[in-house]
Amino acid sequence: MPEMLALEQARDLVLSKVHKLDVETVSVLDAAGRVAAADLTSDIDVAPFAHSAMDGFALRTEQLVAACPDAPVKLRVIAEVAAGDVFEGVIAEGECVRIMTGASLPADADSVVKYEIVGVVEGDGLPGSIVSFDAPTKLGSNVRAAGEEAQAGDVVVKKGEVINCAGVGFLASCGIVEVPVYRRPNVAIISIGSELVDPTVVPTPGKIRNSNSYALAASARAAGAKVTILPLVKDDLEALKDEICGATKRFDFIVTSGGASDGDFDFIKPAVEQLGELYMTLVNIRPGKAQTFGLVHDVPVFGLPGNPAAAYVGFELLIRPALRKMQGYSIFERPHVMARLATDAKKKDPRRIYLRSTLSKDDEGYVVTPAQNQSSGLFGVLQRSNCLAVLPEGGSGRSAGSVVECILLDVPEEVCL
Repeated sequence: MPEMLALEQARDLVLSKVHKLDVETVSVLDAAGRVAAADLTSDIDVAPFAHSAMDGFALRTEQLVAACPDAPVKLRVIAEVAAGDVFEGVIAEGECVRIMTGASLPADADSVVKYEIVGVVEGDGLPGSIVSFDAPTKLGSNVRAAGEEAQAGDVVVKKGEVINCAGVGFLASCGIVEVPVYRRPNVAIISIGSELVDPTVVPTPGKIRNSNSYALAASARAAGAKVTILPLVKDDLEALKDEICGATKRFDFIVTSGGASDGDFDFIKPAVEQLGELYMTLVNIRPGKAQTFGLVHDVPVFGLPGNPAAAYVGFELLIRPALRKMQGYSIFERPHVMARLATDAKKKDPRRIYLRSTLSKDDEGYVVTPAQNQSSGLFGVLQRSNCLAVLPEGGSGRSAGSVVECILLDVPEEVCL
């Protein structure tokens, strides 16, 4: 039987048994949040032409070298260029062109003076008017150069890079409308227990609603997976083996909850052991010591405890990283911060403790408040928590004011704090 593992050992073990999935091509709009599976290159310069960054007047910098409040330089407006139009004429000495934001810069102009700081001497600022400038301008002022962001052939998104919403726009501007990404894993969720009934059923004595399947399915979706909740499985070894075998033919990852301990009706460990390779049964954490992991027909099968908090913590710490690796992500841990305990945190168990907690901030930094009720059977505490406060293995509890590590549950892995 596998020995009890430290969390880091358990995570490394799980990650070593899962691999990136195959590549699929999606529309650029559907690529947000996905991991690029190849280098992506632009087909043109971005921007494709020099253009104005604001409404103003296009001219040559040398025309305003002598401009000052006492002797403003006066220029005649000879044309107006709107976004989408091109001025192909020549700007002679004593002339300028009115230009709109995004419009192509005239070939012999090298700067734009914004409209608000230009005086109108005659007319209304439109072609035929005389306008005045009382200060020099810098070369290239208010001009976005051609190829400023990328040049044709440049790699604009690298393989392994996570594409965000702005990246979708960037790719579109580079002519990339289809994107190769790593496939999302198809995950099966199976709840085990003869006491379970569907959430639509009012439980009779001895029965409880199957809530774990929904929490775990939501967690898998939040990790980027496609999820299917399979029918409930009674506390029966052969029935569980049949369900797991069937699921391995259709899914990339199987998550069960319940039946993970060593009771007379706990069958996930023998099921995995009899069907495939059993690698892990115990992790030195609380809640969630009983964590079963193995491969059946080369498909990862993870058996979580039936208690909601134990299942949720196990998913966050061990399954979420695995699902992310399968999608090509390279960062597997949520951001951690150090915070002062707002209250005493008692500790009687030598395991590493993960306290469901709320993180806030005051003038001195982060403050963490563990929930008063740390029962592993409660979902409501998790709903109101935004972090896990960590009490290390061994030792005693921590007094109010002590600094502890906190794992942020509502911040993506890519965020650096």
